[in-house]
Amino acid sequence: MKTLHRTIVIATAAILFGGASSSIAVANPARDDIIKSFATQAEMPFSAERGKALFEAKPGGGKPETPSCTTCHGTSPLKAGQTRAGKLIEPMAVSKTSGRFTELKKVRKWFRRNCKSVMGRECTPQEKGDFLTYMSSK
Repeated sequence: MKTLHRTIVIATAAILFGGASSSIAVANPARDDIIKSFATQAEMPFSAERGKALFEAKPGGGKPETPSCTTCHGTSPLKAGQTRAGKLIEPMAVSKTSGRFTELKKVRKWFRRNCKSVMGRECTPQEKGDFLTYMSSK
């Protein structure tokens, strides 16, 4: 059953990221591989809706000065954000920043750092996949 689940998740990722559309950025093999790696560890298929909810949530448990992703990244993934120190953060949406989420080392680093800052813990593979699915749909 787990093999079937993985096959469904990978097939879903391939459909979501397999081509260009006006609302979905062009697929990137490096990004697709990162998403597939999270899919093998996830409990269910990824959801852009859950990714959006995670992006907008104020879960508590993290640092008081970073209660949500939107604190620094802004309320729209299509627009630039700003660090608390005033440094520009390019838009999170893949359609606006095409190189986003294409280097595994950076993806791991920023998920680890930002999840701990916002939630007080590391994100699960499910949360990471949902988040990437949402950002890839924008």
